Parts: sequence; C-alpha cells; structure tokens
Amino acid sequence: MESVYNRIRDQRLHDRIVSAEEAASWIHDGMTLGLSGFTRAGDVKAVPFALAKRAEHEPLKVNVYTGASLGSDVDKLFAEKNMLNKRLPFQADATMRKGINAGDFHFVDQHLSHTSEWIRSNVLEPIDYAILEAVAITEDGMIIPTTSIGNSMVFSQHAKNIIVEINTAQTELLEGIHDLYEPEKQGERSPIPLTKPDDRIGLPGMKVDVDKIKGIVFTNQLDSPSTIVEPDDETVIMAQHLISFLREEIKAGRLTDKLAPLQSGIGSVANAVFHGLLDSEFTDLEVYSEVLQDAVFDLLDADKVRFASCCSITLSSSKMDKVFSNFEKYRDKLMLRPQEISNHPELIRRMGIISINTALELDIYGNVNSTHVMGTKMMNGIGGSGDFARNARLGIFVTKSIAKNGNISSIVPFVSHVDHNEHDVDVIVTEQGYADLRGLAPRERVEKIIQNCVHPMYREQLSAYYEEAKKRGGQTPHILEKALSWHINFEKNGTMLQRVEQPV
Repeated sequence: MESVYNRIRDQRLHDRIVSAEEAASWIHDGMTLGLSGFTRAGDVKAVPFALAKRAEHEPLKVNVYTGASLGSDVDKLFAEKNMLNKRLPFQADATMRKGINAGDFHFVDQHLSHTSEWIRSNVLEPIDYAILEAVAITEDGMIIPTTSIGNSMVFSQHAKNIIVEINTAQTELLEGIHDLYEPEKQGERSPIPLTKPDDRIGLPGMKVDVDKIKGIVFTNQLDSPSTIVEPDDETVIMAQHLISFLREEIKAGRLTDKLAPLQSGIGSVANAVFHGLLDSEFTDLEVYSEVLQDAVFDLLDADKVRFASCCSITLSSSKMDKVFSNFEKYRDKLMLRPQEISNHPELIRRMGIISINTALELDIYGNVNSTHVMGTKMMNGIGGSGDFARNARLGIFVTKSIAKNGNISSIVPFVSHVDHNEHDVDVIVTEQGYADLRGLAPRERVEKIIQNCVHPMYREQLSAYYEEAKKRGGQTPHILEKALSWHINFEKNGTMLQRVEQPV
C-alpha cells in the first residue's frame, strides 16, 4: 500500500482505485473519449483493452481523440473490433490505416496544434471521458503525466469525467520535467510568454477538479518502442547535404554556429538526418520539437545538444532502456509541453525554428504530399509538419529520391495530394543534393529541383515534361492531361518510368 500512497498523494482519491474493467463499464455507445498518448508514448494501456473486450459482446462505437498515434496496439485493436465512429488527429497503425481507406470509420487529419483549439471552442463533440496515463497524483490533486503530454492538458480541462491510469513501470523521476500551460480562449488570449526552449511558463502537472476524477487504475507496462530503423547510406548522404546547406547559411550570416532551435518530425528518415549532426562541428544546440527520438538523445550524450523541449519522448527499445535507467542524467536538459505549445505558430515564428520533416512525394514546383499514397490512400497524417513548415525560419523537407527499387520517383510533375504548398517549403533535401527554393520564381524552382534533387533515372523524363509544359506558357507551366500520368503509369504498369519501345 505504500507504493499506492507514493503515487496517489491526494488522500481524497484513495477510495477511487478501480479495475480497468470497472472503469470501462462506465463508457457507453456513442461516447467521445480523449486518450493520452503521442507517437506511442504516454498512452493509456489498460482501460482501452477492457473496453475492446466489451465490444466483443455488445454494440459499442466511440469517437477517439488523442495527441497522435497510440502504442500498445490500441489503434489496431479498436480498428479490428470495429469500435470507431471517428478518430483524430493522427495515427500510424497499419490495421487502422486499412480501415480508414476502406471507409470503415471517419478519420479527421489535423494540424496537431489545432485539436485543442477545436475542443476549447466546442467545435468537436464534447469529451465524455478523458483517460490519461500518469506517473503520480500530487497532494493537491495535480496529475503528473508520463512520457508524453500531447492533448492530455486540454482533455483534462474540458472532459466531463476523468479516468487516470497510474503506470508504476514509468520512473517517478519524470515528475518535474513537465511544463503544463493552457492558453486562454481565442480573442481573450495574452501572448504566450515563452521566448526560448528552456523557458518554464506553466505547472509541473495538470491541475484538475478532483471531483471529475471518477476512477484510478493501476498499470505496470512500458511504452511501446518506436519503429525507427538505423541510418543507411542514403540518409547519411542526406544528412551531409543538409549540413552543407547549414554551413552556407552561416557563411551568409543568416545563422551562427549554434544554428537555431531545431525541430525534427517523426519517422526514420527525419531521425536519421538529424542523427547526422553527430558528425558535424555544431555544438550547444537547442531542440524545440514535438517528438524526441533516438537521435536527440545521441546528441545529448555527445554534448551536442544543450536543451530539448518536446511533447513526447519516443524511443527504440534499446535507447529506452538506456535513457530511463539513467534518467537523472537527462532531467535538467528536458522539458515536456502540451502539443499546442510545442507546435504553436506564435512560438515557432518567434524562436526562428529550423524545421526538418519528411515528404512522401514532392513536385517540380515544391509542393509536398506528406499523407496520401497515390493521392487517395491515407498513410499516417499530416502531424505537426504543417505547424512547423509554415511558421519556421526554415521549412526543410527530406526524402529519398526514389522508392520501390526505383519504380517510384519521389519527385513528380505534380503531387497527387497537397499538404504543404510551394509557399511553405523552403529547402528540399534528397540523397542527390539539396535545393534552396527561397526567393525563386516557379520556373527557377524547377531547374534547381531537377538538377539537384531528382534521381538520375528520372531526370531526363522530368525535364522532358517540363520542356513540353513551358510551351503552353503560364506562371506555373503544366500539361494538365499529363500532370498525374506518372501515378497512372505506376498503377497500370508498376513503375513511373516511361516504357521506351525498342525497334524490331
């Protein structure tokens, strides 16, 4: 019982400890749930499974709001059990992806800084239950999150009821690294008083009305490890191109050798490119990002990064073991914030963030598709890339120039879906090189992108398209009947390469 009192220090709550099954019994068909969790970190791990068990025996469909993707196969389970009416704002599970693309339920793909605003202004369905993972509850009823905050803050403030999962597998050393701040309503809001990544502007936990805490469930389960893969030859080269670009910025006097606060989107390519900074001359760096992946902790260990602010810590299995078994080493170099603060346009613009995100495909004018395969099939979601790219000092997008063994060119005449238009994309980096698009007219961008970023096997084909398009004129020349022909060719023939007829 001593550990219970250590984790629940508010004596008013000691009689609210329940099983996951009892907590799940309070949730009914048609309700809306706000679940903690952001990129497989800090997600609730018991009540969702108990709820899914109920769904095997009775009709049960719910709306599920989160911070981002969930770990512990919760998204997979909810999709398999056909439990969803609506899911937002981001996911990264193959089974859920299949359900989204089959139209089995609705998926709202959102900029990650926007969900909280919609909740606060009552645009979305009201949240019946916020189900939040915590490391502890303090003497005055403050909920201390674990390895992510995501949207937990806004859920805790605006839900009708709260269920807390106290996860004893999470180190108690997490207490003290969170900075919980919620802006006022739009139209009544003061400037957010944060000017640098290590500023503390809020509370170490979520202050809630304890009467809303209906139950507390104990769990003992670590986060799911991230699915990051190690850097390969191509991502190493991409990192070198990015570092070359940053050196040119320093030479031009636009950056110092401390660069500017860095953001890296979730995913293996962005993580690998970020990892390349280990072999650079840059030191005393700061990170202001939504997610801290393995590369950031490698940079912290190498004394390359001075401080890192985020809303989630998402690590591989081996890195998770290393970091959390020595967490005292990192506590004074980290801060976790709500995603509406980590991704807030005001703060991104104020601090002059350098933003690095991954493109699924891009086109000759610099438009980027981050979400839809062949224009129709949802991959994961836009995540925070739009929050950062549109407002950053430098909006950088990275991608390998080809995919599927060369049958797909990641650079096409026209993207099949636009997430980031040409006005928000400053720099493109592939393993072929980089293209700085700032200050360039559309036709100038085409030449830079084809020359520096396109794979050689597609360079001539793309140039031919552009030369034909130019004959039709226009500020942004296109051949409308051929703009998506590469995608059509891939769907029909399994490749974007044009077939050249050989003479008989």
